[in-house]
Amino acid sequence: MTALVLRGRARLFGDDVNTDYIISSTRKRESLDPQVLRQYLFEGIDPAFAASVVPGDLLVAGKNFGCGSAMEVAVTTVLGAGIPAVLARSFSRTYYRNAINNGLLPIVCDTARIGAGDWLAIDGANGMAVRNETTGETLLPEPLPPIMQAILAAGGLVPYIREHGRFVV
Repeated sequence: MTALVLRGRARLFGDDVNTDYIISSTRKRESLDPQVLRQYLFEGIDPAFAASVVPGDLLVAGKNFGCGSAMEVAVTTVLGAGIPAVLARSFSRTYYRNAINNGLLPIVCDTARIGAGDWLAIDGANGMAVRNETTGETLLPEPLPPIMQAILAAGGLVPYIREHGRFVV
């Protein structure tokens, strides 16, 4: 993943963002297609949010992002909306692994000084350093283990296994 560079607008959320806030569990009865579910992203918190998302936007949150149930659809809906990464002070373990397995980049870093609408650049060649282009500050995230980097580089766990047939890192 060393060549990865992402640039996007910060979309701010607080602590303890529950998977049911990301996408209501009742919505998965209608469809599991991320392109359908994307229109309901965060509808319980902000009904206008999904329509305001621009592909490349980055979710920024506090601690315990993705807590609650272990619904994988809470990750695939974010990806379906065109959001490639979530930055948070911490993640629930299940959301974190679901993110890796589905190709959504989870970045653990201090998000306290990121403002809504700040432009962020994530540099894979520099340990996933996050440069806040609005303030000039650079954040150094917790490093991802090599196997997780490899899974993300492949686009998720299924593409990784298809490519390698087994874990090789």
